[in-house]
Amino acid sequence: MLTQQLHSIITAARNGYRPSDDEARRLSAFTELEPLLEAAAHIRDEGHRNLISYSRKVFIPLTHLCRDVCHYCTFAHPPRKGERAYLTHDEVLEIARAGAAAGCQEALFTLGDKPELRYKVAREELATLGHPTTISYLVEVSELVLKETGLLPHTNPGVMTADEIAMLRKVSVSQGIMLESASERLWRERGMPHYGSPDKRPSARLERMRLAGEQRVPWTSGILIGIYETRLERIESLLALRSLHEQYGHLQEIIVQNFRAKPDTRMAHAPEPSLDELLWTLAVARIIFGPRMNIQAPPNLSPHEYARLIEAGLNDWGGVSPVTPDHVNPEAPWPHLEELRRQTALAGKELVQRLAVYPEYALDSQRWQDPKLVPHVLQAMDAEGFARTDRWSPGAADAEIPSPPSVEAARSSIGRDLVEIVDAAAKGGELHERQVERLFAARGAELDLVCAAADELRKKASGDVVRYVVNRNINYTNICYFKCQFCGFSKGKLSENLRGTPYDLGLDEIQRRAVEAWGRGATEVCMQGGIHPKYTGETYLSICRAVKEATPQMHIHAFSPLEVWQGAETLGIPVREFLLRLKEAGLGTLPGTAAEILDDEVRAVLCPDKIRTDEWLHVMQQAHEAGFRTTSTIMYGHLESPVSWARHLLRLKKLQARTGGFTEFVPLPFVHMEAPVFYKGRSRKGPTYREAVLMHAVARLVLYPEFTNIQVSWVKMGPEGVKACLNAGANDLGGTLMNESITRAAGGEWGQELPPERMEEIIRSMGRVPAQRTTTYGEAPEERRLASFSAAPLLPVVQSMSKRYARPETVAR
Repeated sequence: MLTQQLHSIITAARNGYRPSDDEARRLSAFTELEPLLEAAAHIRDEGHRNLISYSRKVFIPLTHLCRDVCHYCTFAHPPRKGERAYLTHDEVLEIARAGAAAGCQEALFTLGDKPELRYKVAREELATLGHPTTISYLVEVSELVLKETGLLPHTNPGVMTADEIAMLRKVSVSQGIMLESASERLWRERGMPHYGSPDKRPSARLERMRLAGEQRVPWTSGILIGIYETRLERIESLLALRSLHEQYGHLQEIIVQNFRAKPDTRMAHAPEPSLDELLWTLAVARIIFGPRMNIQAPPNLSPHEYARLIEAGLNDWGGVSPVTPDHVNPEAPWPHLEELRRQTALAGKELVQRLAVYPEYALDSQRWQDPKLVPHVLQAMDAEGFARTDRWSPGAADAEIPSPPSVEAARSSIGRDLVEIVDAAAKGGELHERQVERLFAARGAELDLVCAAADELRKKASGDVVRYVVNRNINYTNICYFKCQFCGFSKGKLSENLRGTPYDLGLDEIQRRAVEAWGRGATEVCMQGGIHPKYTGETYLSICRAVKEATPQMHIHAFSPLEVWQGAETLGIPVREFLLRLKEAGLGTLPGTAAEILDDEVRAVLCPDKIRTDEWLHVMQQAHEAGFRTTSTIMYGHLESPVSWARHLLRLKKLQARTGGFTEFVPLPFVHMEAPVFYKGRSRKGPTYREAVLMHAVARLVLYPEFTNIQVSWVKMGPEGVKACLNAGANDLGGTLMNESITRAAGGEWGQELPPERMEEIIRSMGRVPAQRTTTYGEAPEERRLASFSAAPLLPVVQSMSKRYARPETVAR
């Protein structure tokens, strides 16, 4: 009867029911390992898919002195003659810099507990360092490492006061203290492992975790098994931790660490827990905490058992260092990271690097981090909150294209759910938001699958032809009264970014540039600008008329939905009527910019005074119904998350299904270098390279069959990035541009023009067929094509400074 009840508890947990405290305690009698493991693995996959994470760290042992006398520990030792009590600044920085050079992102500070209360040498050395306590010195060196190396500190300083926790919260992204066991017996009774160690009293450690929860500190804890505790005591320990987490939500991981007997300790001959005992405990921890919790077991303490540990429900390997040893378990070397990746892949999982703060907490940094630490976390993470592992950023000419892992990704690590989503998309099926979000989570072998499927759809939609248009950008003003947080282009007193010279082109200069572009083979002028406070709808009409007067055959591709909306408002007429007037004045098509992210939760922060999502879509629908074709865009990699990307794509697809008016979709990765939101420490550094390539692939899958053309921006991606995207669903290179200025104003470095010769060289290097097109994807006239090759150099542009909107020092210069 008992066995049947226990099976019922496990089955219920597998189906999403979290066991009560009493039900969890009953599991201490469950001895059948395999059903436990199967349930734990299933629950883990519900929360973490196919990912097993780890943190690439350096281990900084600030001091080996400790007032406690744990009977299994070799990390702590009494003072030694000729040996300093604490690492110096230089010694700490030497370790940290070596870690940064090896690609580490975490600085793990480990130290003994309050050694100054036991050792005179600790007190004296702290005094020479200018500190009253070990914690005070830890605060100083943590801040030093963060400032000098960029590594994110994680601190394990033992039992602290509320004030000390608060001090460390300002300089470390996460903190931790192992509970080890909630059993007072292991602390109170002579001969037990924690006897004589005041800081190992379970009630004291749990109270410190409670104080950390009150202060919203991402916290690491866990249990140590094999130190004379019973299975029931382990479960009681896990339940004590669960209770704290239910109240504060701050436990970011639970470590299940197996005791290792060490020479020269009182427990040198104590039996170590068996592998089955470790697996049992891991599985029970997963069942107790459910799918979302991060459950960890150190891989170096169970070498060659990676697959079995994964079977038991863990989703994290903990910190692994390519630089420093495990000072707590020096006899157990870290696995080589490539070997860890290979073994994880053989177990059907994908290894992914995380930060010292786990994704859930990194993504909500405004809540879980001190304001001074928020920029450091944002700049170190990707869109899912994992570690940003490459140095690539959109627009950077010297950006190194990251190489794929040297270990071949295992096909077995591809989730069955992802395969089903890709198959449905390839057949033109309708995907829902969660499915699209899942596509954006693809890594490793899954990324290869998504890109390959997108490339197949590209062949089906447009064959091997890669098109581009010869055009010129004319940005008629950079004065803007909107304060978009991403924009490095707008200038003047009213703009968020006050650097540079504000200008407002005269119609004669706009005409000169259009004529010059026609002479260089262009079929299109693309015109957009800031929203000048003096502009009205009549301004936009006059610009169109001027271009048509100077170059009657030139196609005018101009005015974002924001400009159309503003133009209609200033004339006091409906959007549709203004669009018809623009058409009469010569406007041919509209660019789908000002979309940024079609998710008002993001827009409220990124561009709060701009048109809302429904207003952008309304202008586009009105334009399509008025006979205009338009492009569509997304700008990604700043504040938003993959769910916003999913919403954006699905909203575009829905409108396209109604109107058919979009000619193409253009992913525009956020260029961060000169963006106000980046300077304020509130954004990421643009998408990662994986995310940038993936955006093109997912767009192809999600927008099929409504969209034929997916364009890649050479200005943002650079030649090598362009090639990767052409292998991931893209089929269009956009325009030659001639005078690209918006991306360059944001810090982009790929130049202002990619001439036809270079366009076609890139396309042919891919084994594809280049084709010059018109704005609406017709074939460019042969006369235009011939004129575009070997075109004369551009004459210098004339930017008419607007003194009215310039800062005083700019006018003085």
